[in-house]
Amino acid sequence: MRQDKNQNRVVARMRKERARNIRLAKAFACVVVVALVFVAGFSLRGNTALLASLGFPSSVTGTEHVSSSSKKGGEYLGGLATRVSEVETVLAEESLDSYDLDAATTASLDAFATSTRDRYLRYYSPERFQALSNSDASNYSGVGVLFSEYNGKAYAVDVFEGSSAQLEGVIEGDFVVAVDGDRSQAWSRAEVTAALNKDVGSSVVLTWRRPESFGAEGGEEFTTTLVCSDKAEPNISTNLEDKVGYIKVSQITANSTSLVQEALSDLQSDGARAFVLDLRNNPGGYLNQAVGLVSLFSDMGAVVQVQTNSAVISKSTSSNVATSAPLVVLVNKNTSSAAEVVAMALQESDRATVVGETTMGKGSVQVTRELSFGGALRYTAAYYLSPRGAKLDGLGVSPDVTVVNDDSGDRQLSFAIDSANSSVND
Repeated sequence: MRQDKNQNRVVARMRKERARNIRLAKAFACVVVVALVFVAGFSLRGNTALLASLGFPSSVTGTEHVSSSSKKGGEYLGGLATRVSEVETVLAEESLDSYDLDAATTASLDAFATSTRDRYLRYYSPERFQALSNSDASNYSGVGVLFSEYNGKAYAVDVFEGSSAQLEGVIEGDFVVAVDGDRSQAWSRAEVTAALNKDVGSSVVLTWRRPESFGAEGGEEFTTTLVCSDKAEPNISTNLEDKVGYIKVSQITANSTSLVQEALSDLQSDGARAFVLDLRNNPGGYLNQAVGLVSLFSDMGAVVQVQTNSAVISKSTSSNVATSAPLVVLVNKNTSSAAEVVAMALQESDRATVVGETTMGKGSVQVTRELSFGGALRYTAAYYLSPRGAKLDGLGVSPDVTVVNDDSGDRQLSFAIDSANSSVND
């Protein structure tokens, strides 16, 4: 009798355990399906937030209804979701093991992201997404490094003179592999910037990787302890060389157009009759501001085309030309994204001579979409094309005159100044 009671208790416990596993399996399956709906969804439509941020009218920012019956998305979603659901059902009904739902979600969606061809696709856990969302870029405390991004990984595109980073030996081209010991992910530019939003005087431990050549895998790692500072480097710097006005734009920020317009006015008042626009090491930024910068030099009309899955939309210059003087644009391999748009537009319209090296070829736009369970997906939602439809992503902007710097000094800048001066004398 006692043996029968013990067996009954064991059976009851097993039934409870099985019921719990089934509930977990169903919850996990729902998580996977929800995530896949978002992944399939962005393949079928333009992104409202993206298009709105680019300044397009509301008439083109609506999203299409995403239906599981769609041939493109439905078969893909149904096939993958069905397989995952089948595996989960087998485990729930027959396996004696259990799992952590959040850990399983992260592992599954990380694997899904890796299997796609979008090198910028990334899943953020709820905790990582919250940290990223709570970051206030306007209160950024830097460590003396201007960061850019290559294939979804942050690297030092510029190291400021006398900064904490320079004193610790950080140089251009070093990639971030860990922040405060966390190397559980590939750190994007946005995530590194968010992690550095600490109080002035706080320390942050950054582990870097120095590849043998830019973008290569592997390389020596080293760790630095850097102090966050409120010292701000100027985004726009100017100089007057004889009759040539020099303007360097470090990033394309929310006020770049107005700052460059002011610089043009001041330099022309001082006697500038030609200009050099330096976009080297510029990681890009706001597309509307890139269009605004082109508008200061040209009324060419279409500046760039933005290609999404639902439309190809043109952005055009405004009637805000500040100068028609000869123009030379400086670029290098670190000129990226919206900065490439500026160089591409001015070159294609024959408004400027582009000097330097072929640019990075980062002609894609990423957005981050929050998921229903608190996590988020970052994915590529659009591509930049030239006004004539030329592809930028993966190709970059080839200079009209190739000039490579060496140990003898800034040959690119010297050539650009001489070229601008000769156009004045002609």
